[in-house]
Amino acid sequence: MSTSTKRGSKGTGLQRKRTDKQSAICLQKVNVDHSDDEAIEKASAHRTATHQDSNSKPAVTKKRKQPTECFLSQPEEKQESTVKAKRRKKKKISDVLEKSAPKPGVPADLQNLLSQHFAENRSVIEIEELKLSDSCFLPANDLTHSFSSYLKEICPKWAKLRKNHKEEKSVVMLVICSSALRSLELIKSMTAFKGDCRVLKLFAKHIKIKEQISMLEKGVFHIGVGTPGRVKALVEQDGLCLNSTKYMILDWNWRDQKLRRMMDIPEIKKETIDLLEMSIIKLCREGSVKLGLF
Repeated sequence: MSTSTKRGSKGTGLQRKRTDKQSAICLQKVNVDHSDDEAIEKASAHRTATHQDSNSKPAVTKKRKQPTECFLSQPEEKQESTVKAKRRKKKKISDVLEKSAPKPGVPADLQNLLSQHFAENRSVIEIEELKLSDSCFLPANDLTHSFSSYLKEICPKWAKLRKNHKEEKSVVMLVICSSALRSLELIKSMTAFKGDCRVLKLFAKHIKIKEQISMLEKGVFHIGVGTPGRVKALVEQDGLCLNSTKYMILDWNWRDQKLRRMMDIPEIKKETIDLLEMSIIKLCREGSVKLGLF
């Protein structure tokens, strides 16, 4: 055989070997692909199986424990709560007046007020000395009078008293009320009674105490209308002398916008009692001054 034929047979052998190797590699790849496909199919089948199992099993929900509540249904505790609520609510004067009609003030009301005020810091003997007899009081207003008609009833000889009064730094009649505005109202409402007598305003609003003292020193006044605080200050400074005073009228029954009487206001109440204790009670016991509750 020639060399050319030998070379041709060798080349064909090499080509066969290469093709055999390539086919083996392809077979291996195919086997790998088949094994991968089988693994994927198995995994998917396992997933579907578990999914079906999860769907087939009922969903288990955790039950939350509801908090237990304590109910106190004892009637006694309810009554205690209502009692507490009632204690917190304070009674108003308007509520009291709605249930009962207002009653006119009487001398016993002033007597009780004085005894309650002095009971804490006074002895029995001192309280007895501050008591007023019924003869010290004028007839009280029964809520049917105007101020002028009431003054005419309690003081029928006013014209004579007015003419005889000529002393300075004093007044014949002293009217005590709760405010300056109320003082002006009373001065206007007494026109039918006062006649041509002189009336002096005895309150602190817009009027200095020095001006009132100078007016009392220079002129003669018959009626003084004002608040207890200013009247008390004038007496203390010797601007007003009560020795010539014959009547003292307390504006007892009148009520303000809050339905308070003058003795329902703590400040006015204290100043009025101080004024009474200062000199009025003594003059009443001596018989020179009469008290009236309008």
